Amino acid sequence: MNVLVVGASAAGLATVEALRRKGYEGSVTVLGAEAHLPYDRPPLSKQVLAGAWEPERARLRPPEALAGLAADFVLGDPAVRLDAAARTVHTLGGRELTADAIVLATGLRPRTLPGQHGLAGVHVLRTLDDALALRADLAPGKRVVVVGDGVLGAEIAATLCGLDVEVTLAGPQEAPLAYQFGPLVAGALAALHARGGVRLRLGAPVTGLTEADGRVAGVRLESGEVLPADVVVVAFGAAPATEWLAGSGVLCDNGVVCDSRCRAAEGIYAAGDVARWHHERLDVLLRLENRTNATEQAIAVAGNVLGEDRPYTPVPYFWTNQFDARIHVHGTPAADAKVSIVEGDPAAGRFVVRYHRGGAVVGVLGWNMPKQARLRRQEIDGAVLAGRS
Repeated sequence: MNVLVVGASAAGLATVEALRRKGYEGSVTVLGAEAHLPYDRPPLSKQVLAGAWEPERARLRPPEALAGLAADFVLGDPAVRLDAAARTVHTLGGRELTADAIVLATGLRPRTLPGQHGLAGVHVLRTLDDALALRADLAPGKRVVVVGDGVLGAEIAATLCGLDVEVTLAGPQEAPLAYQFGPLVAGALAALHARGGVRLRLGAPVTGLTEADGRVAGVRLESGEVLPADVVVVAFGAAPATEWLAGSGVLCDNGVVCDSRCRAAEGIYAAGDVARWHHERLDVLLRLENRTNATEQAIAVAGNVLGEDRPYTPVPYFWTNQFDARIHVHGTPAADAKVSIVEGDPAAGRFVVRYHRGGAVVGVLGWNMPKQARLRRQEIDGAVLAGRS
């Protein structure tokens, strides 16, 4: 048997490593759209953007560790077409790669604003090159508007505040991550960002950009107001990178649709941000965009490629660092859930909140209390994963 992994991502690399740990000795090829060896994405919005890390430090493994995997890394050649029946991937450079098992780990592509492409001073932050280009465009005193009040936008805004630029965070929510965390935690995030120097211009959707002489000049809100900007970072979400799968025989609907084994078709699997699989205990199609899932799902996929035949049923988990807040989230919190503080005190900057819906605990969030939040994760195991959410 030979295996082809499409995506030199965290999920792609974790798949290869898991295959080797599980005793697979056959051929493995990793196809990557970027020229870089596999690297970690969370540091891009933090240490790499801040200049605290050189780009090489974001690599997931040193070259000698990758060599030890005995895998063929084909980099800088994006996949452009899949024939699922023939299990063959065609690349932009003209390669045709056929395998007994194919793992799709192509991740996401950033969403963009109308008129963004080709306009100087407008950035997204998905790749290592994106982070370096944004950092190179910054200078003391520049006015930077971050469009997007979710996790990525909030992280970028927090990092930029340490770079001697004027930072405005814009988006439709009343507070950062309000749709996901609800008013209590989102309100604490808003206060944190305001103390850190972020100008919050929230509650008003962004409709477009203004320009002058080919460079961005401002961000236009639905109200008609224009926020002056020398640099704009568009960070209001991403979509699964599945365009190249059109006509492939694989179903794509907000990701690569898979069964509970993360299998999209015979011999075709998906892992990481691009995978939307059937979570048996929740009985829903679920797609998770976070680093932890990328690794855990890749391990599950590797096992199923090798015939373990096990469903992937994780408790969803992610974390985010913003200013001095380390936020760890287990389960599926939601703005409409009932929230109770079960440990600590928000005024002290250390607390745990529990999210309830329909009599079940559906989520736990720890603010600078990671151990306590992790221990309370067990309450979710008995509620959400019993199918009562």
